[in-house]
Amino acid sequence: MDLLNTLVDKGLRRETPTRDEALAVLRTSDDDLLDVVAAAGKVRRHWFGRRVKLNYLVNLKSGLCPEDCSYCSQRLGSTAGILKYTWLKPDQASDAAAAGVAGGAKRVCLVASGRGPTDRDVDRVSETIRTIKENNEGVEVCACLGLLSDGQAERLREAGADAYNHNLNTSEATYGDITSTHTYADRVDTVNKAHAAGLSACSGLIAGMGETDEDLVDVVFSLRELDPDSVPVNFLIPFEGTPLGKEWNLTPQRCLRILAMTRFVCPDVEVRIAGGREVHLRTMQPLALHLANSIFLGDYLTSEGQAGKADLEMIADAGFEVEGADQVTLPRHRAGGGCGSGGGCGCEGAEGGGVCGHGTADGADPCGSEGAGVCGSATAADAAGPAAVAGGPRTDLVAVRRRGAGTDLAPNA
Repeated sequence: MDLLNTLVDKGLRRETPTRDEALAVLRTSDDDLLDVVAAAGKVRRHWFGRRVKLNYLVNLKSGLCPEDCSYCSQRLGSTAGILKYTWLKPDQASDAAAAGVAGGAKRVCLVASGRGPTDRDVDRVSETIRTIKENNEGVEVCACLGLLSDGQAERLREAGADAYNHNLNTSEATYGDITSTHTYADRVDTVNKAHAAGLSACSGLIAGMGETDEDLVDVVFSLRELDPDSVPVNFLIPFEGTPLGKEWNLTPQRCLRILAMTRFVCPDVEVRIAGGREVHLRTMQPLALHLANSIFLGDYLTSEGQAGKADLEMIADAGFEVEGADQVTLPRHRAGGGCGSGGGCGCEGAEGGGVCGHGTADGADPCGSEGAGVCGSATAADAAGPAAVAGGPRTDLVAVRRRGAGTDLAPNA
């Protein structure tokens, strides 16, 4: 297929596809799906080999968020039966992080619900970062605390944070449809603050929520322009008790196309399969490893994920390997937190070197963006809406987290 050959060539050279090319990926047929995966896989392997970076979420403060993000189980007015608790103490957070590191995680992502941290909150999280780093040699730490005020990113960096996550989630044109308590521009500003402070910026999307193919392409192109080191792709986990609780439109095939489009547009960044992979990719998860080079290990913020042991077995069975602490995630030309331009800069061919691959609390927006839905799809099944999803809504796969941080039960790692 000429389209795929063109996209592979551009991906190997870090050239931006056209919008029409990106849209065409989302609109390929299921008959062409394996060709799409194979093509995007060539780009993924060129920049990241067969390594899979493992990231582990620690939800420092759960629920009772004043923001009204429609997708979020922690939102203002949510009646989802999630865990609710205030700040974990530094040693509690460190113990939770240690479980993830023992399971193979290279990065720990510290997330807290809320609009953004107060200066006192930054002090608290800074102490937690220092405790985790003292107790877990070589671990990377990403913070995800919401909208940042001036100077806060610098303070987190001084405390030892390696990265900061704040997702754009959806296109600028549709952002007001999912959130009214802050703006798309607020989110962009926080990503820029993290970048300017020398933190590895992590920002991604929630695929779905009723947006069109054009909206998906818009947000991924916006992410390329922001130039984060890491782009988490979430798939909506429809929690009962939230405005999007009945959005069951995704198919595994649709998810794979979204990941492939993201890889073609952002060829040399860490693309992470984040919240919702178990719910929507299901048995197709191993194929997604040919597109993304990073996943979350174990559970998410408020929902349970696949067993950590099953994650490791899946990676091995698919012919991939867990990235070690002694390996750098990003290509050499991205060392130092990216190039500051969508097109990248410097050495063309580097197969794998660079700065600590930016992980982030993904799946993890401070408001708890655990995933995403679907929209204007390439196939009749996708386009037809919820009734077209094979087997109907998989509500059995949405399990509220009852273990790990905030409980007395062992975490899933």
